[in-house]
Amino acid sequence: MKKLNIIHIYLILWTLISFTSCKEKNSATFQSTTQSQEFTWVKGGITRGDSSERMIALMFSGDEFADGGETILNTLKEEEILASFFFTGNFYRNPDFKSIIQNLKTQGHYLGAHSDKHLLYCSWENRDSLLVTKEEFELDLMGNYAEMEKFGINPNEAHYFLPPYEWYNDSISQWTQELGFQLINFTPGTLSHADYTTPDLKNYRSNEVILESILSYDKEKGLNGFLLLSHIGVAPTREEKFYLELKSLIQDLKTKGYQFVRVDELLSKY
Repeated sequence: MKKLNIIHIYLILWTLISFTSCKEKNSATFQSTTQSQEFTWVKGGITRGDSSERMIALMFSGDEFADGGETILNTLKEEEILASFFFTGNFYRNPDFKSIIQNLKTQGHYLGAHSDKHLLYCSWENRDSLLVTKEEFELDLMGNYAEMEKFGINPNEAHYFLPPYEWYNDSISQWTQELGFQLINFTPGTLSHADYTTPDLKNYRSNEVILESILSYDKEKGLNGFLLLSHIGVAPTREEKFYLELKSLIQDLKTKGYQFVRVDELLSKY
């Protein structure tokens, strides 16, 4: 218990010092509570950038798998675009993933937080029902940033937070903002985020279905300002990997005039 308390105290002190410095440097952004009218918001989280601009932010989340890391990294390099990666503390701590994290950072991609332990913050059945206390949430998020700091990622370089399971409510968004960060989530409408599903699941989606959902949405409504999420790795039981479709998807959307940017560029107005 004493050891746990010491860790908690350290994290709290680290956060206060880091976040205070961060807010002083970025007060206009970090202290604002006004929701930008150019963006789409859901329960305090940004779910889409400016829909009048032909820009897309590719996002990749990761917790326990990273099998697509090298493929994704090489594809982005070949296509000369930057993307955004949101990893849990579990991911940042994993020694097997150290080199991919360092390479992503070296190549200029955005590295952000996805919670420390990949906790479910609120109930699937009743979204307003919290499954963590404010203190538990703060410790979880601070723990994530503590791991990121070991890679030289400072809080002011990682303003945007992608919640675990991409599931949150107003309280989680508010607590995130109180710590100096902004919660974001993927733009709904496509099945890009379903690339983790395995054949044994009822909600399984094949690569073909996922790809078609993206292209169909673009044809019908457009992908302007989209936060397009998929995963850096998936369970071995999913034999077809959507990241192998990434290159063709990027090339297709490029021909339609889309520019691929990091989340901090897409959401630079907030």
